[in-house]
Amino acid sequence: MRKINEIFYSLQGEGYHTGTPAVFVRFSGCNLKCSFCDTRHESGTLMTDEDIVAETLRYPARMVILTGGEPSLWIDAELVDAFHKAGKYVCVETNGTCPLPSGIDWVTCSPKQGAPVRIGRMDEVKVVYEGQDLQPYETLPARHFFLQPCSCRNTQETVECVLKHPRWRLSLQTHKLTGIR
Repeated sequence: MRKINEIFYSLQGEGYHTGTPAVFVRFSGCNLKCSFCDTRHESGTLMTDEDIVAETLRYPARMVILTGGEPSLWIDAELVDAFHKAGKYVCVETNGTCPLPSGIDWVTCSPKQGAPVRIGRMDEVKVVYEGQDLQPYETLPARHFFLQPCSCRNTQETVECVLKHPRWRLSLQTHKLTGIR
């Protein structure tokens, strides 16, 4: 059984896959306490792997995004395999502090200031920008680097930072800007 906060269908609103239809599986619970977190961790329903996969199959998207909270506290190779057997492309959005199971198709690491990164593979790094030094993140083994304003409050400052550090790309929370979930 896994504690699920919600499962919903929408467009990916940030990072590399922005604009892509996806089924979001939001887990409850996290090992960090970020001030900008948009998940109510006390809420959730215990679900079996079969129920989780069945719920994602109600929607036409191939992409499933495991998010949270912190999904690495809940997922394992068996769940990833179940999604693959159902024909799904499995993405995870993690803070990187806990190991991930093998077989995940796309890893988005969103490291938090002061928290150790303990995963080796990541396809993209997405940093919520709050004025911090980017250099520690630039050593992470990713192909794509995104800088995101903190809840759209510091967009101009984030744009200026990207202009100074052209390795990074701006990632806006398009779902918030367009009023979709």
